[in-house]
Amino acid sequence: MKNLLFAGAAILFLVGNIQAQQMTMPLWPVNEIPNFIDTGEPEISDTTDIIRIRHVQTPDISVFLPSRRNSTGKAMLVIPGGGYRVLAYDAGGTEIAQWLNSKGIAAVVLKYRLPFTSNNITGHLSPMLDAQRAMRLIRHHADQWGIDPHQVGVIGISAGGHLAAMLSTQFDYGDAAHTDPVEIHSSRPDFTALLYPVITTDSTFWHRGSFRALLGDNPTDALLHKYSTEKHVTSDTPPTILIHAADDTSVPVKNSIAYFQALNENGIPAEMHIYPHGGHGFSLAIGRGHLSTWPDRVIDWIFSLDATD
Repeated sequence: MKNLLFAGAAILFLVGNIQAQQMTMPLWPVNEIPNFIDTGEPEISDTTDIIRIRHVQTPDISVFLPSRRNSTGKAMLVIPGGGYRVLAYDAGGTEIAQWLNSKGIAAVVLKYRLPFTSNNITGHLSPMLDAQRAMRLIRHHADQWGIDPHQVGVIGISAGGHLAAMLSTQFDYGDAAHTDPVEIHSSRPDFTALLYPVITTDSTFWHRGSFRALLGDNPTDALLHKYSTEKHVTSDTPPTILIHAADDTSVPVKNSIAYFQALNENGIPAEMHIYPHGGHGFSLAIGRGHLSTWPDRVIDWIFSLDATD
């Protein structure tokens, strides 16, 4: 029974999406979501100016595929931000996915559980569990979706950037003996893009709201260390590009600088673009002059990695 859910999703994809554009599928088999209790709490969507999702009940992925003619075989997991309190689902998710598709890159938008929602057993565990599962699912379906399983990256925005950095520094390579075929796959991204990311628990320049939502008001020193991503960069961390604005008063640019320095110290190929103006939450920065060139820098960088493989 475990795989019937995923087989059904695959059939719906093949039958309903001959031109191969979009599908949504759950992350976990029914009744097998880890770190979860069913409290009956409703999921809430606010669509006033952007789509904001709260109290995620059933984590899922929405898969956006380019046409096979234009596909490069690359894919990216897209992790929206929202301070670990909401998901900015279109501005930091589906719109990013559509831009990636326009460059021949498959995109998978993650709707992950938020840590303070009552359906969590231990709140801070759920986002990472969902992100790891999403990476494994992409690789599990790589052949079906026309993806090279060794060309699967992640892009994270704001607090989603923190989750992407966690995924990039505290991954695993899968469990070859697991009875669930999804779980045999690695959760390590092959490359990482971070857009004005939350990085550190250093209280001199952290984003306090994100960590309060993630860890509560009085986290232990051990938790603060675990979730300060710059402290976990190693020689196995994926190549990374960082985008930030110098005048970001919400998530100080020092967050990106700290992560870049850690990458550099560990010999990881890294690139960083700091724009003088932009503030926080600029998404694709459409109509915002020089700032709107950041997507070009990311695409140039992604394809430059091919020359260094």
